[in-house]
Amino acid sequence: MSRLPPCGLYRTRQALGSHIPEGRLVYFHNHGDPGPGLYLPSGWNQNRAQWHARGTTLPAPEWAEHLEPLLNEGFYRVRESFFCCEKRCQTFEEDQLVQLGYNGAAEPILFIPQWGASGLAFPTSGTLVERKRLDRLTALKVSLATEDGSGGPAPFH
Repeated sequence: MSRLPPCGLYRTRQALGSHIPEGRLVYFHNHGDPGPGLYLPSGWNQNRAQWHARGTTLPAPEWAEHLEPLLNEGFYRVRESFFCCEKRCQTFEEDQLVQLGYNGAAEPILFIPQWGASGLAFPTSGTLVERKRLDRLTALKVSLATEDGSGGPAPFH
């Protein structure tokens, strides 16, 4: 049995039957009943993918080799200024706060928060960024809120 990758976000490099096409954003869950599987996004909330409750089980553990790992969705600091693409449509400045998300085709999107009278706000539209440029980001740790609204110890990237 081949070693399975960790649970997390991936881009499929090959279709898995007729249910999951090549080049899709998926959440891979490496354990469970009936076994390891892929979950497609059911929608987005606050620029983060939400996942269908039912997934597609891998036909064999070796199929996991067709998964390309992605950076976690979440908040990052720009470590070094860069452009979104070769066309230089958008500049991301050193030390800028950004939120990383993905579309259904697993293309990275950076969202730039804005400080206003009501505090920090994150837009629902962002800028597509070439995947190779994400190495200029450093993940930030943000506590998850518990159901009672208090901060929890678990980091959210």
